Amino acid sequence: MDVKIKKIIEKIDENLIAIILVALAISTRLLPHPDNFTAVGASALFAGVYLRKKYTLWLPLIIMIISDAIIGFHNLIFFTWGSFVLIGVIGLWIRKNKNILNVIFGTVTGSLTFFFITNFAVWAFTPMYAKTSAGLMQCFIMGLSFFRNTIMGDLFYVGVLFGVYETMRYMLPKLQQKTAVSSVSSK
Repeated sequence: MDVKIKKIIEKIDENLIAIILVALAISTRLLPHPDNFTAVGASALFAGVYLRKKYTLWLPLIIMIISDAIIGFHNLIFFTWGSFVLIGVIGLWIRKNKNILNVIFGTVTGSLTFFFITNFAVWAFTPMYAKTSAGLMQCFIMGLSFFRNTIMGDLFYVGVLFGVYETMRYMLPKLQQKTAVSSVSSK
């Protein structure tokens, strides 16, 4: 094995893998996709579960800000960003209680959090709906088609992110051990 590749493999740790996955996942916003079918919510949840605590809420938010600078800002951006921070907090809870059911529960809860916060913001801060309970209900009903894509995207990307990360977490020590053994035997 090439010496440069061996050195890279030796320096890889689980947090680096998680950071790379979050950055790649959020960048899916820049690719063509159905409305709201992105990895952003899944990334926020994943970051809460797997990133070191000092990066948990900030890294996904910073990457969101960068991608929004490319895509374009809108007047409800702070509600969007805030919902993803809250999804990261759900991820922190899952970190302490990690099992498949809690990951699914957290994913659905995150999707609902995003749906209710962002649709409430649309109702409250745009002229699109009457400022009545009927207007709020109409806003939520109109948002259901987006919610379907949000929850499908979140479930899909949570499966991908958690699956890739857990696979890498399992394989990395074996790969590092293999490179260490080959380094010793080649001397």
